[in-house]
Amino acid sequence: MTSPVPHPTLTATLYPTVVDMLHAAADAAPDRVALIQGGPDARRLTYRQYRNAVVGLAGFLDPAVVGQRQGQGRVATVLPNSIAACVTTFAVFAAGAQLVPLNPLYTPRELSLVLDDADVSVLIADASTLAQLRDTPALARIPRVITLDEIEARLPGWAAAVPAALPRPTPDQPGLLQYTGGTTGRAKGVNLTHRAMATNIAQRETLLPSRMDAERLLCAMPIFHSYGMTMGLFLTAYARGTLVLMAKFQRDAVFDLIAAERITTFPASPTILTGLIAHERFATANLSSLTRCYSGSAPLAKATIDDWMARTGAPIFEGYGQTEAGPILTYNTVGRTRLGSVGVTLPLTEIEIVDTQDGSTVLPVGERGEIRARGPQIMTGYRNLPEETRQTLRDGWLHTGDIGEFDTDGYLFIRDRLKDLVLVGGYNVYPREIDDVLLAHPAVADAASVGVPDAFRGEVVRAFVVLRDNARADEGEILAHCRANLAAYKVPVSVSFVTALPKTGVNKTDRKALRAIARNGSEGTIA
Repeated sequence: MTSPVPHPTLTATLYPTVVDMLHAAADAAPDRVALIQGGPDARRLTYRQYRNAVVGLAGFLDPAVVGQRQGQGRVATVLPNSIAACVTTFAVFAAGAQLVPLNPLYTPRELSLVLDDADVSVLIADASTLAQLRDTPALARIPRVITLDEIEARLPGWAAAVPAALPRPTPDQPGLLQYTGGTTGRAKGVNLTHRAMATNIAQRETLLPSRMDAERLLCAMPIFHSYGMTMGLFLTAYARGTLVLMAKFQRDAVFDLIAAERITTFPASPTILTGLIAHERFATANLSSLTRCYSGSAPLAKATIDDWMARTGAPIFEGYGQTEAGPILTYNTVGRTRLGSVGVTLPLTEIEIVDTQDGSTVLPVGERGEIRARGPQIMTGYRNLPEETRQTLRDGWLHTGDIGEFDTDGYLFIRDRLKDLVLVGGYNVYPREIDDVLLAHPAVADAASVGVPDAFRGEVVRAFVVLRDNARADEGEILAHCRANLAAYKVPVSVSFVTALPKTGVNKTDRKALRAIARNGSEGTIA
């Protein structure tokens, strides 16, 4: 069914693009500290310096994208959270190019696949990433490579320069090419326009308005991820607040920074929140400045919410979305939070619950089915994947692959997934990609992987392997092969050697049966 509560009117300021949003912040609060790179020798940038640096880097990038139609040049970044990463994000947008943010944890194999698919004009990365890619054909095909060291060296000069006009893209240009896991074993590039990104910020701000000129946000989530970018980088610029950046999540550092920087807002994931609660400092750390927290990527346990609220008094607001949805579709909001729910529908957004056969029959309140959505924040499609785009975007609706239901008050509850997606610490992991890596090992005849529940990370991956006749390999060897080809969060936590995998009637691997076996701890011969 469609949400039984009409979606509210958009009341937050809607900027044409996120670049316009940063420009407005720099006009309104030029001397406010915008960015802090956390740590004992913290670096700081005001909004005036922020905008100046964006203008400088946009001009530095221009030779790589000039001569191409606006929005057609693509710039890939492989950067940890840093002031340079924030400046680079806005500079790529301002230069009229499409940003392709990639995970620094990716292996050379994973990076090469995405770089080739994206056909980027420019790659910006740190020295260690470039060293790993040195001998790959993918790197050789990129016309221009810029090191993080180059940007860091030029940042002070750009930030201090005489202010120049900030270039802006047009709203309907491609702005972001965000790669997410693929059911076919290859990453899928999600195309979002500048208008879609800017609209999604205003939609979320309508339900959960930030305190203008007052927010101090700690970003432990990576800003190359859609959640960290939207709920960290963009939220803070919209609110003209201060963004404190952590290059890497460390529990002690979180406690230190919340106290030292008087953090008010903390977007996190279940993994981060449960990890902080379990730490010995949670009971004594100074968390008094916190006013609210956000959680996404996976559902929170009631015990986690209760423990966090009892200690901090800062409510946790949970929402729902996916990269293809810009990325936010629903949120709990102040005075309208329902335990176990991901909240109510954002403004200008429609959500329906439909049958899981062909996704065309709208189901009544309380009945479970696939969640489909439409609105101005939805992607335009997947890059180079017309068939997957057709399957996902049907008759103007984004079919999410998630199973949910509405209650009579319009709160959405997520119940299951149609896809084989595994959520490991908030990251999307598709078993097909892991299976392909396992099958590339010379000793492996057949393989399959599934997600199983995990108290800390939400889910983890467990692999099942059938060895070739007369071949030998142990768990350590298989896991080492996975670590060489997969980001650490995708690597299975265990490998079970079996004589056969369960198959369906059409001889496909029966993942449902495998999940039951994995959760029960059974292994050995599988018929």
